[in-house]
This record gives sequence, C-alpha cells and structure tokens, in this order.
Amino acid sequence: MFIRTALVYPAVLTVLCLGAGVLVDRLSGSFVPAALLPAVGLAGLIAVSQLCTYASGIAPATPWVLLAAALAGFALSRARLVALVRRAREWWWLAALPVLAYALALAPVLLAGRPSFSSYLALADSAVHMLGADYLVRHGQDYAHLDLRNSSGLTISDYYGSSYPSGADTVLGASARLLRVPVIWTFQPFNAFVLAIASGPAWLLARRARLSAAIAALAALAATMSALVYAYELIGSIKELTALAMILTLGALTVVHRRWLFAAPNHALAAAIVAAGGISALGVGFSAWAGVTAGLLLLIALGAVRAGRARVMPLLLLCASGALATFVAALPTFLDLGGSLKVATTIASTSNPGNLHTPLRWDQVLGVWLHPSYKELPSGVARTVTDVLVAVTIAASALGIFGMLRARAYALLAWLLAMVALLAVVSLYATTWVDAKGLMITSPVVVLIAWSGVAALGTRAGSRVGGRASLLLGGCAGALGLALAGGALASDASQYHAANLAPTARYEELASLDRQFARQGPVLFTDFDEYALDVLRDLDVGGPDFTYPPPALAAVAGGHGARVELDRAPPSALAAYPLIITRRDPAAAPPPAAYAEVREGAYYVVWKRTKGAPVASVHLARTVAGAGNFCARVTALAAAARTRGERLVAATAPAVVSVAVRDLGRRVRWGRTPYGLVMSRPASLPVRFSVPSSGVWDVYLAGEFSPPIDLSVDGRALATIEGQLGGNSLVPDFTAPLPLTLGAGRHVLLVSRRRGSLAPGDGGAAVLDRIYLAPAGAPARTLVTLDPRASAAQLCSRSYAWVESLPPA
Repeated sequence: MFIRTALVYPAVLTVLCLGAGVLVDRLSGSFVPAALLPAVGLAGLIAVSQLCTYASGIAPATPWVLLAAALAGFALSRARLVALVRRAREWWWLAALPVLAYALALAPVLLAGRPSFSSYLALADSAVHMLGADYLVRHGQDYAHLDLRNSSGLTISDYYGSSYPSGADTVLGASARLLRVPVIWTFQPFNAFVLAIASGPAWLLARRARLSAAIAALAALAATMSALVYAYELIGSIKELTALAMILTLGALTVVHRRWLFAAPNHALAAAIVAAGGISALGVGFSAWAGVTAGLLLLIALGAVRAGRARVMPLLLLCASGALATFVAALPTFLDLGGSLKVATTIASTSNPGNLHTPLRWDQVLGVWLHPSYKELPSGVARTVTDVLVAVTIAASALGIFGMLRARAYALLAWLLAMVALLAVVSLYATTWVDAKGLMITSPVVVLIAWSGVAALGTRAGSRVGGRASLLLGGCAGALGLALAGGALASDASQYHAANLAPTARYEELASLDRQFARQGPVLFTDFDEYALDVLRDLDVGGPDFTYPPPALAAVAGGHGARVELDRAPPSALAAYPLIITRRDPAAAPPPAAYAEVREGAYYVVWKRTKGAPVASVHLARTVAGAGNFCARVTALAAAARTRGERLVAATAPAVVSVAVRDLGRRVRWGRTPYGLVMSRPASLPVRFSVPSSGVWDVYLAGEFSPPIDLSVDGRALATIEGQLGGNSLVPDFTAPLPLTLGAGRHVLLVSRRRGSLAPGDGGAAVLDRIYLAPAGAPARTLVTLDPRASAAQLCSRSYAWVESLPPA
C-alpha cells in the first residue's frame, strides 16, 4: 500500500495532469510554457470532475472521464510532446524540481515508510475533505438520500450540500478511485503533489526575474516550501494549496502575456481554466486573486491599444471567450452562486479562529519560522536567527524591487506587488482564520520578490564593474541565496520533526470493519476520531462527540471531543443503531444487554444488536447513579421490576488494576497537564503496581505516543510503542493491549522516552495519561441475571457496571 500511495499514485497524477495540460494547451493555441502544463492540467481536471459530479448520474464514471481527457491530450498533442522530450536536457532542472518538492513535502510519510498523513491531530477539516472526496465521486451532488440523524449525513449535508468548494476533493476522490487506493492514504500525497506542481509556475516567475535555471529552481523550491506554506501542507489544507498553485499559474501567465493576450479568442482558454480551477477549489473568494490578475491584464491590454500594438475588437472577443470559458469550467459554483457567496461570507466573517489561539504574525509571510509550530513564537537562539533572516528577506525584497525596475520587468513586478497589496487590503477586514490563509497564499510571492534581490546582485556582478567589486557582488548574491534557501529549509525541517503521523494499523483495522459490516449500519461510534467518517463510510457513522453529533444522542458526550458515555443514552435512542463500535477500554462501561460482542480487534470491539432484543425499561449505571447510592437504586429498581413483572440483567466487567502516574512526573521533570504527563525530555519513569493473581495480563497505556516509548517490566523488555495516537489530543486514548505474564504481587513498569532523533514524528506528541492492566482473554462484558425478589444484600453482593430492567421474555 505504501508504494502504491506514495510513489505510484503521484506518477498517475502526473500522467493525468500532463495529459490534461497538453489538451488545454492544444485548445488554447499551443502556447502554454512547459513549466505550467501540470498546473494547467490540474485546473482542467478540476473543471471536468466538477461537471461530472454535478450530474450525479455520471459521478461514478468521473475517474474514467479524467483518464479519457488525459489520453485525448496525449493523442492530440504528439508533436508538442515529442518536442518536449527532445529538449529534455534543457529542462532537466525543471523536471527534477517537482520531484524534489514532492519528496520534501511528503518527507514525514516517506521516511516513516508506511501509508499515513501528517495532518493528524492538527486540523480535523482534512477528515471532511476525505469524506467528501469519497462521497462526491460515488454519489455526485445528490444529497436527498442522506440520513440527517447521524454524523456522516449531517457533515456531508452541512458542507457539500451548502455549496462548500469541492474542486480539489473531486480530483482527489476520482484519482484515488482510479488507482483503487483509499482516499485516507492518498490525501497527503495529493497535497504534496499539488505543492510540487506549484513549483513549475514559481520557477517561471523566478526565471523572469533574471535568475539562471539552476538558481531559479532553488528559488522556486524556497518559495513553494516557505515555512508557512509547508506548515499548511503538513496540516492538509487542500483548498488553499490548490488555490496557491492556481494563483502562481495566473501570475506566470501574466508575465508571458505576449504569447496569448493579443491572439485569437481561444488563447484565453488556459487562463480561464486556471481561474475556474481556483474558484472551484477555494470558492468565489478566489475571485479576489483572479480579479486582480484580470485587472492587471486589462491595464496591459489598454496600454497596448493606446500604443497601437493591439486592436480593441480582438481584445473584446478574447475577454468574452475567457469569461464564458471560466463560467462553464466552474459551472457548479456559478449555478449556485447564492450558496457559494454565503459560504464565502461565512468563512470570511467567522469569529472562530480554528486551531489558532492567536493571530499569525505579519513577518511569517517572509518564509522563515524556526519553530516546530507555526502557531507559536520561536524562542532563544531560534528567535534571534529568525529575526535576522526576516531582516535579510526584507532587505532582499527591497533590492529585488529595485532590480526589477532596472530590468524593466514591469509585468512581473506589477503582479507580485498586486498580490502583496491584495493581502494588505484583505488583512484590514479579515478575521484571524482568513488572515492566516492570506498570509500563507502570499508567502511564495514575497519569497520570490526576495529572490529577485539575488538576481539583482548577480546581474550587477556580471555587469561592467571592477573585478573585485564583481567578485564581492557575486559573493553577496550567493550568500543571500543560501540564507533564503537555508532559512526556508531549516524552518521546514523543524516542522517535519514535530509532525504527528496518523496511526496506520488502527485505520486499517477500521477499514476491515467497514468491509465486514458494510451496509449493516447505522453504527454508533464511541471513539472520538472524525476520520472514521471516511474510513467507515459504508456504515453511516454517528459520533456523539463529533462536530455534528446525532441529535438524539448529543447529550451522551460532554461536547465536541469529550468522552462518550453510553450509560447516559436513553435505551430507546440506542435502538436505532444495529451496531456499536467501542474502543478497547477495560475501564469503560460496556453496551446494554441488547448488544452482543461479535468482533474484538487490537483497538476496537464491535457490538451487534440481537435481533428482536427488547428495549430496556430502565438502564441504571454505576457511573451515573454514583457508587454511594448505587445499591439503594438497584434495590428500588428490583422492587419496581417485581411490580411490573420485568426481569433484571446486570453487567460485570473484568477486574482492572489502575496504575496512577500523574503525580510521578516531577521525579523525571515531566510536566503535568489536565491531559496527562507531557514526556518532554528523554527520561525513564519507574511505575510501581501490583496484581492480585498470577497469569497473563493485558497492559493498556492511555496517551499520545508519537515518538518511540520503551516499556519494560521488572527489567524485562516489554515493547516499544510509537505512532500510537488517538483522535483527539485533549482526550488521550488507549494503545493496543500488550500481553504480559506476571506473578501475583508487586512489579515495576519502566516507561522510557528515548533521546531525540531525526525520525519523522520524533518531536510529536508524547503524553502519558494513565495505565490499566486487565486479565488477558477476559470478556469485555459478562451478563448476569438477577432475581428481583432477592434481598438487598444479595442484589448488592457483586460489583456491577450497570443493571437493566427488561420486559418479560
């Protein structure tokens, strides 16, 4: 699976984008520079996938339509392709650039050597895009059949049923389906690929700034991998990354306007398709960037008309054809313009900062940020170096503007400054969330301005100045380029190190459950992990602690991300769910008697409602009633059951040994938070515990364990756990149980965090919340029938998790 998703999948995307790119180029008059073909092709694929999924009847055929479009492009553009192959030696920098960019963008996953994604625990929006990518390619824009009583239907309806932009999602879903690989494992490769093809237009812009081919490649890499852009790629901001590729492509088309702006009307098709791709991916808000670019092109055209180099009528025809092509290519967005505008307005005006506790700083647009998180300020030496690099970038930008003026690169300079001016205008009115996106999208533009300063110094060094002065200027240009490239790559390296990779094994287990129980839902999912919406897409998931909880069960959890307590659910509300999937948690209350365990995996237990099982009249839980008066409540319940002629059923759970750890952290200088001990430094924590009997025990650790954590018991190595992350950093969840043979009595468990390494995720989350031991092989729940006529002493002779009163059999 890793080879297919990380290596084969981007190769398939390359073929699709290149084929679609040469098709658009052919229809546009064969003028599109080679550096822009993949990005133009992606825009064409977005347009085709949007049209296919808008007509829900042909949505399942979308993958094959995209393939047909690519093959048509290859068939119609053989001469162009042959010419490109013949000039391969001239373009090898351009060919190597996206490969290197892809490798850097996907570095956490590639070096982990397993299918995963790096946006885990960072921003759950990626879960929505995964769900949407799968849904839209299977059902298209058809939401009438959705079950709005559960999280899955509510999520799709609230997002995509309300004209949420889906341009990138439809290409993601169609390309993954074409290769028959899960969207969850292609999500990060897709984002890395989009960022990689954005390096093409960035390279062309850098070349127009008079940088050599090799230095332009380095500049394009630093621009598309600037600290803020890299951060948004790691958290899976698929809409913004796709929009960024389209914006840079519009900029590149602007600087090569002489090739198409004064030609036949069909020459506007490439720019129109790119603009439509951005609108479909980001929403009508993309019109701000497209409108500014169009305004600049209009000024250029008017200047040409005044100078007598162009005529009005051909320009009007070209504008009309461009506008029509944009409308058709983004037809689904424009047909529901009211809904699209509402979504854009809601996003632009929301006070919800998302995952940002404070607004981002303006200097983050400059491309460097020497800290593992773009949401926090660097400190110490890192802060000093960051400030120095910021100052260097500002100076380089000023020099670059001067250099572009001297070189009369007016179109390039005008577009670059227009993008910065747009950011300034947007920031006056934008909220924290939108302002951060604006900074990210503009960051490559600012970095390219700074690299034009390198070009200015290099050009000056090559002019007629003294030998020593020329060497000095050349050395300064080299030093400046190294500072800009080094700052960006060092910033990316610190973020790469702290990336939290999704736990592959746990999602593979969920996928197996989806295959085994497909269409037997809806399923009540008690683990907080909204990625299950996609992985369990055939089970109509209801998650009471999700952003969109089932309305009838909203009170079962204490809110978004809080723990689910089935005991708080009215028995009648649970009757709507044939299946319940719970996390393996030895201390959690088991489901009601109506459910029987049908599968137990390493992470999850599946419970199925027994056919014809009656709904309990009363479900009395120890956690809800309270241990102090639980016996009295059971006695009263028995008296009521006798009166109604009902029967009593109780559940017992396995004996659990709870090991306290929260007060032990000070011994090894691990910080304490409400969520557990933060294992912030290499250390070994001895934890003492005792078990009542000899035998095999399962050891459960609750927490977040991204870096390797070594476990040993009584000096014997037990296991090394890593990459074991739950769905919510605020509610640490359990690892898969570790079997261990123990004798009765006292033991010592040693929990050790290793010294740091350069491995992906080694700087990620490391939190230890609690430890449980439970007898291995013990059933998760044992049912006991109670006699309602028994005395209070008999009824309370054992410890029960809950007691139910059931109608007569």
